[in-house]
Amino acid sequence: MRRPSLLVLPTACLLLVAITLYIRRDRFTGTHFLPTDRLQPHVGGKHSSSETGGLPTATGSAQHSTALPRLECPKFELSRYQQLQVHVTDSDAPDATIQYFFALNLRQCVKLLPRLIGSVVEAMRFLGPKHCALSIVEGNSNDGTGEVLAALRPELEALGVTASPPSPNSATSPSNPSLTPPTPVAAAAATPTTDNPATTTIIFLNDVAICPDDILELTLQHTTLNADMVCAMDWTYVGRDPTFYDVWIARSLAAGDSFFEIPPDGNWDSAWNLFWNDPVARARFAARQPFQVFSCWNGAVVFRAAPVVEGGVRFRRARKGECHQGEPELFCKDLWFGGWGRIAVVPVVNLEYSDEGGGKIKEAKGYASKWVGAPEWRDEGIEWQAQPPEKVKCMAKYDAQFFEAWNKTQPGT
Repeated sequence: MRRPSLLVLPTACLLLVAITLYIRRDRFTGTHFLPTDRLQPHVGGKHSSSETGGLPTATGSAQHSTALPRLECPKFELSRYQQLQVHVTDSDAPDATIQYFFALNLRQCVKLLPRLIGSVVEAMRFLGPKHCALSIVEGNSNDGTGEVLAALRPELEALGVTASPPSPNSATSPSNPSLTPPTPVAAAAATPTTDNPATTTIIFLNDVAICPDDILELTLQHTTLNADMVCAMDWTYVGRDPTFYDVWIARSLAAGDSFFEIPPDGNWDSAWNLFWNDPVARARFAARQPFQVFSCWNGAVVFRAAPVVEGGVRFRRARKGECHQGEPELFCKDLWFGGWGRIAVVPVVNLEYSDEGGGKIKEAKGYASKWVGAPEWRDEGIEWQAQPPEKVKCMAKYDAQFFEAWNKTQPGT
């Protein structure tokens, strides 16, 4: 295993202790988490998440084991997500089937791990740990990320989660790991086989500041919309105001265009004008209702396992003659080829890539729980469009943008 530098080691050790305390909090509080089929709502029907990212016990208490600042996550309604829980008559059944596969694609994010891993574990506890698997691809970090993740594996397995060890990312440059961030290719290779691909759900997260209700809301919307894939909205701060981030991947349905217009000089001055040429998406985005797109990723996605396990859809590079584009966009393109074009953005889930930025974006855009828990909230379905846009924008570089037929190259060519 790589050895972290002497400056990194103390921070990594502190974070490891902090996360371990969160995961094992029942051993310190004397309260054991109930199996999910016995889980009852707390007072007011709320599920509590600590302000410092700690995980709640079955009684709603949380172990505040450190003062490390991180994104504060809210309480959420248990009843909204109960249909996602996997109920078993014997919680110790050795042959529990995997229903939820969590895939994490991480690099250089040790400070984000308490919030990210805490939210993942809390979501798995709620869904049913014995029916969850976790696979992590870690991209040659030098801040202790890999060491912390490797050391956490026994604790995750103690919860009943099937946990694969963090895998090194072969796509990352060995000579200078800072040059190339990890890509979904390696994470896809770590995807386990499943006996029930038709019912298994893959929850794929990048290194984002995410709350448990974000994860559960994406998973719920994937189920209730009968979607093939759903994405969050991710943001960054290039100035005072938040800006939609994943412009290289995301393409609208109406025009096959980027979510906002970027001229050849690469300026983002129109970032405020989202979906300027897709009136349906624009209206539903304003109403916080999910809307169909050609492609998205946006930091967090939930999709069916069947296209990967049975349909041969893979994260891949561009074929010869194909527009040079990001692997997630090609993944979505191949979903359309296979007839899995029910791809949607869930705009109540808003993410950023740091705890500080995550807090700012939640303040600006709201928590998922805030929106779906409001008395006036109504879940709306999507009138799914069976055909993709005729042409989709290729944007390998800002000064080389053009539209080409969405199916210019065929699978297998």
